[in-house]
Amino acid sequence: MAKNITPYKSEDTGKKEQVTKMFDNIAGGYDFLNRLLSARFDVSWRNKLTALILAKKPEYIMDMATGTADVAITLAEKSPSVKVKGIDISKNMLKIGQKKVDKKQFSDRITLQWGDAENIKEEDATFDITTASFGVRNFEDLKAGLKEMYRVTRPGGHIFVLEFSKPNIFPLKQLYNFYFQKILPVIGRLRSKDPKAYTYLYESVQAFPDRKNFLGILQEIGFNDVGLKELTWGICHIYYGKK
Repeated sequence: MAKNITPYKSEDTGKKEQVTKMFDNIAGGYDFLNRLLSARFDVSWRNKLTALILAKKPEYIMDMATGTADVAITLAEKSPSVKVKGIDISKNMLKIGQKKVDKKQFSDRITLQWGDAENIKEEDATFDITTASFGVRNFEDLKAGLKEMYRVTRPGGHIFVLEFSKPNIFPLKQLYNFYFQKILPVIGRLRSKDPKAYTYLYESVQAFPDRKNFLGILQEIGFNDVGLKELTWGICHIYYGKK
């Protein structure tokens, strides 16, 4: 199980409250910094994720930890019929996401709603696909959040999780660690309203049970036919499974 890494070490609140505060703080610059700090690799990763999802020909998708709704919007752009429900605990992120959805005129197919990953307000077996991008690291209780995603997925449906990993190839591993530890926090402090956010990013990635460890958790939850797809030399992985 992942260590319970929190953004603000000195605060006397739980991870869920701290993560909510952090994303509310950085919401305004979140999209810009994502593109900048990832050198726009995040666009490529999202395209690969949504291509795998849409290959299953889903009708109704839940995008957990939707943030500013990038994945939900990409799904709607690629499929004229798919419907997406995006859920997030940060109201400020959702406000920005809603503006983007309205601008794209996707409000008839994308619904954004405040929600807690560990207590999803949906009936059992509601969605063809449940997905999360760079969100499960932030769950206070990883297994509880994944169990909820399993619960709301219909039998025969699928889960797809896009998440950062720890590269293990020399010299990428060393370059990755230097960038995440030294460069990224400096840029984050200059451009973000919350300097802790980009220190927390590195720490939470290090604590996350990636690769076979995460597949094992998916199987423990109840998903079958689990697997992973490596992206950009192991910087990220797409994890998947079937209910």
